[in-house]
Amino acid sequence: MEEAYHIPVLLKESIEGLDISPAGTYVDVTFGGGGHSREILSRLSSQGHLYSFDQDADAEQNILPDERFTFVRSNFRYLANWMRYYNVGHIDGLLADLGVSSHHFDDAQRGFSFRFDAPLDMRMNKRAGQTAADIINSYKEEQLADVFYLYGELKQARRIAAAIVKERASRKQPVSTTNDLLPIVEPFFQREREKKDMARLFQALRIEVNHEMDALRDMLKAVTDLLRPGGRLVVITYHSLEDRIVKNIMRAGNAEGNIEQDFYGRIASPFTPVNNKVITPSSSELQQNPRSRSAKLRIAEKK
Repeated sequence: MEEAYHIPVLLKESIEGLDISPAGTYVDVTFGGGGHSREILSRLSSQGHLYSFDQDADAEQNILPDERFTFVRSNFRYLANWMRYYNVGHIDGLLADLGVSSHHFDDAQRGFSFRFDAPLDMRMNKRAGQTAADIINSYKEEQLADVFYLYGELKQARRIAAAIVKERASRKQPVSTTNDLLPIVEPFFQREREKKDMARLFQALRIEVNHEMDALRDMLKAVTDLLRPGGRLVVITYHSLEDRIVKNIMRAGNAEGNIEQDFYGRIASPFTPVNNKVITPSSSELQQNPRSRSAKLRIAEKK
């Protein structure tokens, strides 16, 4: 099932980055198809344990039948709460693969891709929260522009937002599907960049729908407290916004990147970066899995 669901990105490099202790306690906050989790489990002894998080009900089809494994159906922003629930005081390592799985892009009805005519949903957790259509039809022009600019880095953000607001005011029915939205925004994208910019627009909506940046900050704050000294934080990012937050946490100990120094001028961060230069996929991996092309791997060790 996992192979069809999602090919794990930077598998060898990320697992090696965890520096797994066979009797340790580990967390995979992005279970998905279970590829990374399977590899972690293969390196644990009977005393080790793995907790894997995923809020998507589809991921439950990939649950691993192993006494050393616990699946947590939840957003990883609640990491601290769940570890407290399971009486886990400290962990030896955490892995986060922040990319959206192939499964989500290929499932037309989830609305993650502009390749299909589908309801504008984009919720990772289909049980709760507002959809992308809710955002398109209810946000004010300034709010929409901020979403497109901050999360999609689109230069035409304000003009796109204005066009959406104007169009929805003239429609009898709400903008509810991919094919409703595309004709409104396509005029703002140059033909040679159309697919790339459309992907950025859909990325921006997905991030807003799922509150991804807030969830990432909450999770990173929690893992900073949970990791025991020598424990590893391993994160795979796919766009500049999340990568900047991860880099700031590892370098400065906070999402904003505000550096504090001690009396001797040493940076007062709870982490020591393991790889000062980001790790990217090899050429062979890129050929096998084109979706990994924007992946960056960062590894840090708790002091």
